[in-house]
Amino acid sequence: MSRAAIVKNHALKELMKTIVVVVIGLLIGMVIVLFVSEQPRRVFDAILTGPLPSSTVLDDGTVRWRGMARFGTFIEDSITLALVGLAVALPFRARQFSLGADGQLFLGALASAAVSIYLPLPGAILVPLAFLSATLVGFAWGWLPGIMKAKAGANEIVTTLMLNVIAIQFFIFMVSNVMLDRQAGFIVTPFFQDEAILSALIRRTNVTWMILVAPLVCLLAYVFLSRTNGGYELRVVGQNPEFGRQMGMPVDRTVALSMALGGAVAGMAGFHIANAILKRLPSDFPAGLGFEGIVVALLARNDPRLIIPAALFYGYLRAGAQVMERTTDVSREMVLVVQAIIILLIVSENLLPRLAQLVGLGGRRA
Repeated sequence: MSRAAIVKNHALKELMKTIVVVVIGLLIGMVIVLFVSEQPRRVFDAILTGPLPSSTVLDDGTVRWRGMARFGTFIEDSITLALVGLAVALPFRARQFSLGADGQLFLGALASAAVSIYLPLPGAILVPLAFLSATLVGFAWGWLPGIMKAKAGANEIVTTLMLNVIAIQFFIFMVSNVMLDRQAGFIVTPFFQDEAILSALIRRTNVTWMILVAPLVCLLAYVFLSRTNGGYELRVVGQNPEFGRQMGMPVDRTVALSMALGGAVAGMAGFHIANAILKRLPSDFPAGLGFEGIVVALLARNDPRLIIPAALFYGYLRAGAQVMERTTDVSREMVLVVQAIIILLIVSENLLPRLAQLVGLGGRRA
């Protein structure tokens, strides 16, 4: 069997395992709903169909769509989750448990906002410059803990969490003092220049050309990991750093690069939220997306090819949870329960065969 066929079979196997885990998690969640809700049918309907738009044919033959805002929110969230999930998955491939996507996203959004507000440039230059600024700032903020890990052996979990605090507090300071729109009545920056705001592709939504960028970035990440020397080194360092060091690979540089690349993608997510969705930055910018990116990365098994399906699934679940909370007697925390079950199943899947093996060995010994 060729190497390409082996890789393809492995990817299909991982995809099937993820689907099985997701289905089991949803089934367990539905069983729980039967015990906590007096209207389980409405709950299931809200989760399964809530994010989808509905159509009505008028007497003149025209079609009117309803629920486009919910559908748009689902797509917008999925784009952000795909980028943040990839930002987590890239360091994970090098066995670096970076939790810094939140801070990288905040600083990426801040850099994009500074360009979008203060530089009087035409849109053809302003938008790419804002995107590049967010990407480079995210790259630099990701490189910092990578260098600390490579050169000083600092624990990446601790450093990325602490850098998150620094980044978020710096973001709040800049928005509250330096970039504050004093005419707004609340703590927020001025609106971006019209030339810097991404145009919507679907009416009554904030779905923009970033819907094409997210899959393209995932494709480039897959090509980098599977077709380049740098990607090969990253994968080897993730599987066996000592072997990589003995082979003369730049292990320290690869560790730092994996975290910096993750930071760059998180910066892109910040650009998307700032220039496509919010169009100005409030001081209460949404936090915690970096940790939701961990869920997406786990669902995708850190495989860039599966990031988009995983993000779409999780985005759909989030959008369905919002509809469920508004229309039924179950709060959105129910979705958090399903999410936790899925994560536990993914994390423990390697433990279950071992337990079965131990039980089998025990039986034979008896």
